[in-house]
Amino acid sequence: MKLNLRNTIAYFYAQFLRISGVVKKAKEKAQSGEFILSIYFHNPSKKEFEFTLNWLINNGFHFISIDDLRKIHNEEMAFPKGAALLTVDDGWASNETNMVELANKYKVPIAIFVTTEPVEEGNFWFSYSKKAGRLKLGYPSTEALKRLPNEERLSIVNKIKEKLTLAREAMTVEQVQRISMSPYVTIGAHSHTHPILNQCTDSQLKSELRICAQKLEDWVGKEVISFAYPNGDFGDREKKMLDDFDYMIGFANNPQYITRENLQDMYAVPRIGFLEGASQAENICRIMGIWHSNSIKIFKKKF
Repeated sequence: MKLNLRNTIAYFYAQFLRISGVVKKAKEKAQSGEFILSIYFHNPSKKEFEFTLNWLINNGFHFISIDDLRKIHNEEMAFPKGAALLTVDDGWASNETNMVELANKYKVPIAIFVTTEPVEEGNFWFSYSKKAGRLKLGYPSTEALKRLPNEERLSIVNKIKEKLTLAREAMTVEQVQRISMSPYVTIGAHSHTHPILNQCTDSQLKSELRICAQKLEDWVGKEVISFAYPNGDFGDREKKMLDDFDYMIGFANNPQYITRENLQDMYAVPRIGFLEGASQAENICRIMGIWHSNSIKIFKKKF
């Protein structure tokens, strides 16, 4: 856990949720088959990911794949009891060591949604904007850039790139190819450049979906049928476009369980986010889906 005021307060609140039985109640509902835990990560440490795997295993959960989820949706498999689905966004280089190696060790299926331009060039656009913010270069914040039309955001990010250099942080093509050979890894798409899709024009959106799938399929020699919306932003247009480009499933970032009801919409599958750097107590509450429904507004503040 990163020691700061926010994490300290959140730790004690999470301990209260555990002691008061809220975690136990959620676990009992999952074990009875009321919902599937749908958990997503970005760039966890090896310690964080292994803790999550061990906690879920020790508490009676088993793991399903995206293919299993499709079978459940198609009623080719029964809705499971005590199931968890693990997904990963972006395609960070450290995912291979910190996550794929553990997935192989524990024989746990995971899906990694890869952004293709950073794989080719080395870095994510938001890493440039965050560094520019730390250096106080006078550019809009990352969150402000996300709210701009895509062309305007790109123009600003390109100016930042001219002034900054970063060490590689994204996977290489060779890494994507290597991890795709694991029987426990599914490669999914996460767009080509990681834009905010609802800030894109129709033409830009089509390009993002088409290029990402084409490059990934060329790299790994497998069909890519799943997609995770960058930043979790999407609407009816984006869902329809996934269908038009033959994606079969789309993952959102809204912190909800997968239930029989919401699984009917395979282009808006909910996911609950793991927070890297938070305490184990908080992340237990998060992966069990009780953090967002029980936490108070203070945890949304910046300390």
